[in-house]
Amino acid sequence: MDFDDEPDQEKRIEKLKAELDKLDGQVSGNPDLSLDMEEQFLKHILAFESTEHSSLLQWLENAGLEVPPPEQLTDVQLPEKLWEIINRMASLGAYLNSTNHLSDRELYSYLFNEGLREDTVLFPEDPSFASHIDLVSSGSEEDIFLWMKYYADDATRQQWLKDFPDYEMPPHEEPPFDRDKDLPSAPFG
Repeated sequence: MDFDDEPDQEKRIEKLKAELDKLDGQVSGNPDLSLDMEEQFLKHILAFESTEHSSLLQWLENAGLEVPPPEQLTDVQLPEKLWEIINRMASLGAYLNSTNHLSDRELYSYLFNEGLREDTVLFPEDPSFASHIDLVSSGSEEDIFLWMKYYADDATRQQWLKDFPDYEMPPHEEPPFDRDKDLPSAPFG
């Protein structure tokens, strides 16, 4: 459905909302948004909701990238293949965060066995859409521990202890690897 044919912006917004209702994509309004922002937001939600989900692995393979199992790669081959995957992911609009606690082999194994196999929606032709894989943001006890140990700043750690006084805060350590500063980032944050 082409919403831009409707000259009245408020009617376009109502049509977008009606289309989202059909998809069960209920969206609550934000009175602070301008009509332009609301329309753009609804268009993004509709595009996301009406697009077929596929795994990152499928996206990469469709783009012609071979992703062999980690055990098939030598210690010399693996870092090169890892960066090829990371850069190809970025070209599709998918980005990694918080990887410095993993070696190259551990990160590659995670991507091959889990991260690349999760369904996602990508819009490579639209850089305002981005998919992020943050390796310590699941909310699991292990991820919270890793976040607090390697990534959280002092203020975050202190606030966490205020909010959760029984939490056994690990001592802060610098991550064993220094990859995150070199990871591609989304053009719009």
